[in-house]
Amino acid sequence: MPSARFEPQYPPAMRGAIAAGHPLTAEAGARVLRAGGNAVDALLAAAFTAFVTEGPLTGPAGGGFMLVHEPGSETTVLECFFAAPAGRLGEMEEILIDFADSGTQIFHIGLGSVAVPGLLKGLEEAHRRFATRSWADLVSPAIDLARAGVECDEPRLFLHRILAPILLHQEAGRRVYGDVARVRTSDLVLMLERVRDVGAETVAEILPEFADDLRSYRVATPAPLQTTVLGRRILTMPAPSLGGAVVERVLEALAAAGEPTLEDEARAVASAYGGSGSGPLTGTTHISVVDASGTAAALSSTLGSGSGIFRAGTQLNNMLGELDVIGAGDHPPGERLASMMTPTLVLEDDRPRLVVGSAGSVRLAGAIAQVTWRILRGTHVAEAIRAPRLHVDGTTVHLEGGWDDDAVATLPATWDVVRWEGINLFFGGVQAVERAADGTLEASGDPRRGGVGLVVQ
Repeated sequence: MPSARFEPQYPPAMRGAIAAGHPLTAEAGARVLRAGGNAVDALLAAAFTAFVTEGPLTGPAGGGFMLVHEPGSETTVLECFFAAPAGRLGEMEEILIDFADSGTQIFHIGLGSVAVPGLLKGLEEAHRRFATRSWADLVSPAIDLARAGVECDEPRLFLHRILAPILLHQEAGRRVYGDVARVRTSDLVLMLERVRDVGAETVAEILPEFADDLRSYRVATPAPLQTTVLGRRILTMPAPSLGGAVVERVLEALAAAGEPTLEDEARAVASAYGGSGSGPLTGTTHISVVDASGTAAALSSTLGSGSGIFRAGTQLNNMLGELDVIGAGDHPPGERLASMMTPTLVLEDDRPRLVVGSAGSVRLAGAIAQVTWRILRGTHVAEAIRAPRLHVDGTTVHLEGGWDDDAVATLPATWDVVRWEGINLFFGGVQAVERAADGTLEASGDPRRGGVGLVVQ
């Protein structure tokens, strides 16, 4: 069972802030902060709860990237993303998903799409290094919630409707997602109890075919990428994430422009992506936390778009089918697969100013950079998240609803401009917490994907 740095009694409530992709995910972390846990305790409780509340996006068969900053210490990256297995479990299937106003896309699902997951090992490593609460205490709220099930709010109704061909692909998936109004998660209880009792060893019980791959899997701890923008230090994800470099390049280009125009912003995004920013609307979720001591933690995790294969009440990933990101060639056993996920930290005077991350497949890095830029320029975190975004794919610039008509009119004819109505999940799902210079904490979730921010006073 995972170890912990136990404290004899709960201290008084620790002030903090958390943003996550579901109200109940955020509330699970906030409860831990209220009980005196630190930012990593809160993140872990929220992550386990997300297995229940955000099952199409994350789970024990997932992978992720984590970033932890403690006062007076170097920032730690825990890379627990997917690895290529020694052998595929079967064949992949193609399935067509209709995203309504953003068209249709082909997804690759089935047993042949499943990669070696590392998320639970990453959570276990974070617990060993940074947590103050017992592993069992942090998992137990998710178990209680799984027994009860989860009502679907509007963002989840929309997501589940889009992903229905995947979520309802098997009878085991229909048991969980067959009721439109409610996710029936009782099948998760036994699996979460195993997570509570044996930690990451649970994954080999779910995926015994990958037992050898899982035995050799190690959480990596690469140094974060670092740059300085407007006098603040930006730390973000290195390889195998491709997104950290995109975030860096966008922010550096905007800073170099001084007072960037809409065209400057579009060119910055286009250049950062190297001219190609296409990709499916795959499933990712993100949690950002900061506490009053100055500890900050961020986790982005994913199942890809999900394989449609359910075991022990949870969906397996389809990362070998995410060909737009990992490429179509073969990958040697153990090789870490590529990703765009990139939890990001902004330090001001060596204290966390902003903890941010996003969902949104290929588009998430650009979303993180745009929100971060607005906050660095003095925009409140909630306003920065609500502000309209853009994305560039080749010479096509997608503009979310809300851009000023006069600014759009200045774009040269070399751009193929696509204007969207209103905000849309196509442009990501940013969850961020901010610590102002006076110590005031703020948190905001992205309305595009039903995110929520909570501050614990």
